[in-house]
Amino acid sequence: MHKGSCLCGAVTFEIDGDLRAPDACHCSKCRKQSGHFFASTDVPKRQITIQGGESVTWYQSSEKVRRGFCAVCGSLLFWDPPHHDWIAVAMGAFDDPTETKLKMHIFVADKGDYYDITDNLPQNEQ
Repeated sequence: MHKGSCLCGAVTFEIDGDLRAPDACHCSKCRKQSGHFFASTDVPKRQITIQGGESVTWYQSSEKVRRGFCAVCGSLLFWDPPHHDWIAVAMGAFDDPTETKLKMHIFVADKGDYYDITDNLPQNEQ
């Protein structure tokens, strides 16, 4: 069981099962919302339980995805493509070590110019 929450604790979640290796998204939307890049793990929706869901505000950032954040403290928590059976959960929201390692970088063609990616992980342009 993996547990996590927003900064203020108004939203908590539990994930039943192992976590998939996370990726780091460098697209401009993730950078604008998170302040840098967004690292997340994809979780089957049937394996996640969210408490305090009334404090989650959903922002439809494109036709294909909405982003969930805490309406109280602003913590970015979820990236949800509603027509899929999984939801991405922010790695920084987990309470304890996840025992995972970053697997890849995505949308690197859109990354910020103020940093370099030097970890030798795969880098996908999109």
